[in-house]
Amino acid sequence: MPRIAALLQEVRFYIRLQQIDDQLATEARVAGCRCGGRLHSARYPRKPRGGPGEIGAAFRSRHSFCCAREGCRRRVTPPSVRFFGRRVFVGPVFVVTSGLRGALSVLRWKRLREQVGVSLRTLKRWAAWWQHAFPRSRFWKAALGLLAPPGPATSRLPSSLWARFTGDEEKQLVATLRFLVPVTTKTATATWLFEG
Repeated sequence: MPRIAALLQEVRFYIRLQQIDDQLATEARVAGCRCGGRLHSARYPRKPRGGPGEIGAAFRSRHSFCCAREGCRRRVTPPSVRFFGRRVFVGPVFVVTSGLRGALSVLRWKRLREQVGVSLRTLKRWAAWWQHAFPRSRFWKAALGLLAPPGPATSRLPSSLWARFTGDEEKQLVATLRFLVPVTTKTATATWLFEG
């Protein structure tokens, strides 16, 4: 099994992702609300699937904030490398299993699916998202300009994306998750798309 797939069961890897998310949350909290109000913690409960059972309580909630200013109360959910939008599977499982779907033997593929608990139907849905919805997104069209030409092959997303980053498999996966954080929350997507 490729090293990148083995990362999905390493608690140490998830601790690193938690630290990155904590930093992203701190940055969002310090920035405050668009109205100038302070942000108070208003975490979302999560029941993550796909990672090792030992990832613990840190993965049972997602950072989120609510403006303290009366009349505003706007919610700010910072981007995340642990969670990919509202999907119940943790972000790395979503990215890695989607990227390895054509690269493993039938036996290894079946073992990976059983290891992370993803059904074939779910994987087909994810593949359709990477092949059709994601390449049409405003984020992807804008982000392609940040990558050296030629851009990653759309037909092989997300593996063609993580292959663009340097380092070992863990560094590539972390860089890919960081690159994709604008699409992990509506708040981050809106900010990323409209900043100069």
